[in-house]
Amino acid sequence: MNIISVNNLTKYYNDLLAVDHISFEVKQGEFFGLLGPNGAGKTTTIRILTGLLKPTSGTVQIMGVNVTKNPVSVKAQVGVISETTNPYSEMSIWDNLMFAGSMHDMSKYEREEQAENLLKLLGIYHRRNDKVENLSKGLRKRVTIAMALIHDPPLLVLDEPTAGLDVQSARMIREFLRKLNEHGTTIFLTTHYIEEADLLCDRVGIIKSGKLIALDSPENLKAASSGEKIVEISFGRYATGIESELVKLPTVNKIKKVGDKLQLYTNDLSKVIHEISKFIERKNLQIVSINTLTPTLEDVLVKLTGLSSLDMERMEQIGRLRQMRMKRG
Repeated sequence: MNIISVNNLTKYYNDLLAVDHISFEVKQGEFFGLLGPNGAGKTTTIRILTGLLKPTSGTVQIMGVNVTKNPVSVKAQVGVISETTNPYSEMSIWDNLMFAGSMHDMSKYEREEQAENLLKLLGIYHRRNDKVENLSKGLRKRVTIAMALIHDPPLLVLDEPTAGLDVQSARMIREFLRKLNEHGTTIFLTTHYIEEADLLCDRVGIIKSGKLIALDSPENLKAASSGEKIVEISFGRYATGIESELVKLPTVNKIKKVGDKLQLYTNDLSKVIHEISKFIERKNLQIVSINTLTPTLEDVLVKLTGLSSLDMERMEQIGRLRQMRMKRG
């Protein structure tokens, strides 16, 4: 069964084509990720999926219901978390959840039972009477997630859920989302953290300039992206200029430095290992570690969009600053 069905979805902002005739489906119980740089059409797609924006053409169905024709019915089946979704800072955690539950016509007993369960799962039940204004950004995000899930929706839509969070908070939220998905909740995620999508998603779609340019599982995308293989190697001592020498080896296409390791990209794994061995012997170097790797999901994204995850993060930050300035203006 498909929870989300998108058919030929198109959105213009005056003369700007933000979403360009995209089609895809998300199956029940799937963890689906939408990746792409700022301005690619991710947020516009989410706003249409959740009934906040009408498409220029095309259709979106959530659990068989047309979102444009029946937005109220659809919203009852969806939990939404975006950059602009925030709890009321002057209210307590508990009161925020009670208010969110009342918006879905839940009884007092249902609200209290669900709120207690969610806050315990998110590790903040003991803080339930604290005002949100006294919480860290990571704890506020947990409250936002609890509010989105108060009515136990079958579909959770998240737009950059871990953006700006510290490592520990981001890890906790990813673990919670993974367990939530394992228990049957379908999750639709946008993120510029490529590793996050690789860890969590069953399938990912890559969007660029409003077009869906790739759609598959992370592993299938990595396998199909290139015939290149990667040899990752670290040496006992780092020799100045070693990268410029290694890249001259006949079977090395390019080199990337990652921490104390060098990654050599090649189309011929056996030959490059032979060349490296001869190079090491000639230079009297000692190998600390050597591994063969497949291309990463970030490598796929760079190849398809020309942007790394760092480029995407910078563009997302610029986009958020522009939105803040527009609101102030």
